[in-house]
Amino acid sequence: MRGAQRLTTVFAAVAALLLAGCSGGSGTTDHGRVTLEFQSLAWQKESVDANKQLVKEWNSEHPDIRVKYVQGSWDSVHDQLLTSFEGGEAPDIIHDASDDLADFAYGGYLADLSDYLPARLKSDIPQRSWRTATFGDGVYGVPFLQEPRVLIANATWLKKSGVRVSTPGDPWTWDEFRRIAEELSGDGKYGVAWPLKEPVSATLNLSLSAGGAVFHRGADGKVTIRFGAADEVMPRTVHDQVNTDRSASGATLGMGGSDTLPGFFAGKYAMVPLGFSYRQQIVQQAPKGFDWQVLPAPAGADGLTQGVSPQTLSVSEDSPHKKEAARFIDFLLQPRNMVRLALGDWMLPTGTQALKAPALRTTENGWATGTALASRLRSAPAQSVRGYPEWKDKIATPAFQEYYSGAIGLDELRERLVDDGNRVLARYQR
Repeated sequence: MRGAQRLTTVFAAVAALLLAGCSGGSGTTDHGRVTLEFQSLAWQKESVDANKQLVKEWNSEHPDIRVKYVQGSWDSVHDQLLTSFEGGEAPDIIHDASDDLADFAYGGYLADLSDYLPARLKSDIPQRSWRTATFGDGVYGVPFLQEPRVLIANATWLKKSGVRVSTPGDPWTWDEFRRIAEELSGDGKYGVAWPLKEPVSATLNLSLSAGGAVFHRGADGKVTIRFGAADEVMPRTVHDQVNTDRSASGATLGMGGSDTLPGFFAGKYAMVPLGFSYRQQIVQQAPKGFDWQVLPAPAGADGLTQGVSPQTLSVSEDSPHKKEAARFIDFLLQPRNMVRLALGDWMLPTGTQALKAPALRTTENGWATGTALASRLRSAPAQSVRGYPEWKDKIATPAFQEYYSGAIGLDELRERLVDDGNRVLARYQR
C-alpha cells in the first residue's frame, strides 16, 4: 500500500464522504487549549502503534496543544481529502504521499510550509527529498519515509547456482541481471517474477538507473514526453525476460507484489522485485527455514539511482493553527522518532541523522542493503507533472501491460507513450 489511489466506485466515494463528515476540524477549547487533528495512513500494526504512541507522548508534554489521532486509508485518501477540503472539514495535519500532493498544492488546499519548519528539520532532510514535495516556489509537505525497490531473492537457490551475488557496492547491471535470471531458470521454474499490475511507477522509477527520464521540462516550464534509448533499458529487459528468455513468468505480470509471495516461498521464482517494506510480509509469512536475502535493483549508466515518492506530512491551508501543526510535525520527525516510524513501517527515513541508527544498519532482514541505497533515491520522474494521472491511467498503463506481455512491440509502445501522451499533457498546459 504505497501511494494514494483514486477511487473508482460509488461505494468508495460514499465512504469518503462519510469519513469526511466524521471529521470536525481543529479548534480551540473554552480553556484556550488548541486541538489539532492528525490524519494518519499508517495501516500495519507496528506502524499504527508507533504513531499512536508518539501522539500520546506529545499530548502528555504539550497540554495546551492536543493532537487527536484520526485513522485514514491509502485506498481512499485522495477523494476523501478532496471532499474534506471542499467542505471545509480537512484535518490539520495530513499524512499522504508526495505523488498525490500536486493537485492539492496547486489547488490551494495545502499550506506552504517554507516559513513554518525549523532549520533543524530543513537541514536534516536532503534537498533531493525536499524536491519531492516542492511545487513552484512552495514546500507543501515534509517527506519522511521512503522505500527503494529491491530484489528479494531465494538465498539457498542463489548459493546453489553459484552465480555472483549482487551487492550495493558491486551491483548487477541490467544485462547481467537478465543473464543471471536466465541461468536460474529451467524445469518449470523462473529466475524472476515481475509483479506489474501497476507497471508505470515501477518502470519510470527503475528507469532512472539507466538515465531514463521520459518527462522533460523546457525553458518555458512546459513538460513533454520523450522515450529514448535510456528509457528503453528497463522495460526492454522485462519484455525480453518474459517473451524471449522465458526467465520471467508472464503469469505474474498482472499480479500485485503480495500475490507473488506464495509462489516465491514455494520455490517457483528465484527473485521478486518488490518495495523495501514487503520484507515485513516475508518475515511474517515465509515458511520455517526459508532463507531469503535483499539485493539492490540492477544498475545502469546512472548506477543505483531510482525514483521514489516518499510519504509526507502536510498542513491544511484552512487550518487556523499552522504554527502549532508544524511544531507537532517537528516533534514527530525528531531523529529518534523518525527511526521509530521507519521501523514500524519497514521503510527508510529521509532524515540523515535517523539513517545513522544502528537498528537501520543491521544485516538482519536486509536493513543494511536498503540504507546503502538511500543516497541514490531521487524524486520520481512524474512528481510534478500536471496531467500525469490521466496519462498513466489511460495511456501508459495499458501500453506497458501490452508491451510486457508481448502483444505490441517497442515502436508501438513508444508511439503511444509519446504521441498520445503529449496530447494529454498539452491540455493541462494551455
